[in-house]
Amino acid sequence: MSSVLVNFIVIDDSRLDCFISEKIIKNTGYSNSLRSFTEAEEALEFIKNTPVSAGENITVILLDIQMPVMSGFDFVEAFEKLPDDKRFAYMIFMISSSTNETDRMRIGNYPSIMNLYKKPLNKEIIKELVLRVSAD
Repeated sequence: MSSVLVNFIVIDDSRLDCFISEKIIKNTGYSNSLRSFTEAEEALEFIKNTPVSAGENITVILLDIQMPVMSGFDFVEAFEKLPDDKRFAYMIFMISSSTNETDRMRIGNYPSIMNLYKKPLNKEIIKELVLRVSAD
């Protein structure tokens, strides 16, 4: 287990995928806190209304691309309009069941997106994310 603990937010319209992600994250021992949302709008409101404290652990957002109402890319566009202090408290990693080249190329247009991973998540991906967060 690492001494680095990270806050996680999972945003996925599939309750099953949220459940699986939660179990994997909890079993790695890297989680300081964990919240899941099945609606991107609800997650965005949570982020907007949660105060950012100096010195607080970074929060990793695991964001599904294909969701109804507000897609992952729609979420990122809204997220990038938030104040700097809010945006810098989060790192977004997109997740998708299909990592097509169009999505891969599109993430380059958004500075907030760190990477794209193919579902399902696994312990190695979570470890990689935690190492990336602790390096920044």
